[in-house]
Amino acid sequence: MTAGQVRGFWWGPAGAPGSSAAFLGIPFAEAPVGALRFAAPVPVAPWDGIRDAREYGATAKRAKPGEKTLIPEPAVPGEATLNVNVFTPTPGEDAALPVLVYIHGGGFTEGSPASPWYDGSAFTRDGVVTVTISYRLGFDGFGHIPGAPSNRGVRDWLAALAWVQENIAAFGGDPGHVTIAGQSAGGGAVLTLLGMPAAQGLFHAAWALSPALGDVSGERARTLTAKLAGLLGVDPSRDGFAGVTEADILAQQESVGHTGQSPLDVARGMLQDGLSFGPMIDGDLLARPTIEALRSGLGGDVPLALGATDDEFTMITDGAARVLGLVPPGVALQQLDVPRERRHAWLAANAPQRRKGTAAVVGRYVGDVIFRSTVLRAADARAAAGGAAKTWAYRFTWPSPTIGWACHCLDVPFWFDALGAESVGAIAGDAPSQALADAVHGAAVALIRDGDPGWPAWDPATQPTRVFDLPADGRAPVVFDGYASVRALA
Repeated sequence: MTAGQVRGFWWGPAGAPGSSAAFLGIPFAEAPVGALRFAAPVPVAPWDGIRDAREYGATAKRAKPGEKTLIPEPAVPGEATLNVNVFTPTPGEDAALPVLVYIHGGGFTEGSPASPWYDGSAFTRDGVVTVTISYRLGFDGFGHIPGAPSNRGVRDWLAALAWVQENIAAFGGDPGHVTIAGQSAGGGAVLTLLGMPAAQGLFHAAWALSPALGDVSGERARTLTAKLAGLLGVDPSRDGFAGVTEADILAQQESVGHTGQSPLDVARGMLQDGLSFGPMIDGDLLARPTIEALRSGLGGDVPLALGATDDEFTMITDGAARVLGLVPPGVALQQLDVPRERRHAWLAANAPQRRKGTAAVVGRYVGDVIFRSTVLRAADARAAAGGAAKTWAYRFTWPSPTIGWACHCLDVPFWFDALGAESVGAIAGDAPSQALADAVHGAAVALIRDGDPGWPAWDPATQPTRVFDLPADGRAPVVFDGYASVRALA
């Protein structure tokens, strides 16, 4: 390694089939504190001797009392939050195995690379070196700060990927065979990197699960900065924000985003404003929105698989089913300020969802705008660009037995083949299908290893789409016009 040696440990008997060595909390940059708090990541200084790497490093996520998330996301205290975790079946060997780099989700304000769902055991079992990375979150990572580099969290992704290029061979990985993947905000990160000039050459394939794009406009970013500075009583500058603690900013950053208490108010805010913090169109790293960048041909030489669950957001509106049941679906979408033509076209394409009630309609619509239409737009943009690499689309349609929908995050333990991990039962039930996990995880391994997940590539005319669900008589694993129900939003 470039900075020094590390000591990990074996999960399972050393060298036995299915065992992997774990190296946790390896810094790829100096702690972003003091003068480095709002700076671009600085390469970590070399160390003497052997550094212990047997515990997860500090996370940018901070603990919130009573917080419950669909994915268990530990908050590890500490300042040195820019670190990577490496899981490998062949530490220290010249094995040149394919590499997976996973970027966690959490709306760019939450999430943790230390989740037990991400330990990479199944991927290392299948001969893939797995890396999970951390990055700065929320305002510290993505907020507009005059006098500070923009998109600090994005710069953290780039620094972590550069670390992989320089160091992964020491863990048995091939730096010329790297796949990036992520879910939700992490899926958005994958697409953002795919369309970013500065990231070209740092990876060679990509998988985006339920991608949520930031693409925050400069105007919105500046407005949020001014609001936050007002709440904190500081000057909206680097010096001003440096004078308040991280805890002070965390306590106020949620207040500057969406407002409103009713389900429709919350949904309207998400649809109109998008995410409060995330990758910003800054004219530097990100010169244009991600879909435009993909349509221009950026990332066109990188194979990409992407998809979403069918009902990403519907579980959120379930709690308002009684109230929303009094409102016709068309009226509810009108109250969300959905234009008439789009409203009618989308409702016509989603008749089965209408029969499930207005709460189901609103939830599906919000999920379609944020997640599923992004899949369609990204696939179409790459096809229009005519790049050399293929694109594959999928849908995860199996409904959670505990939540009732094919909901956000449900596909993650299947993708990692981590059905026995902590808290999976809360979202996937007591007996999740191993056959389904074999299908989803197997497709991921195929893309990582061979550059092809195993079904027909995207064609905008026919929209071939792999459907991940339990086998059923008469149901084809690949359908055509798989994203036709969101075409009105593309």
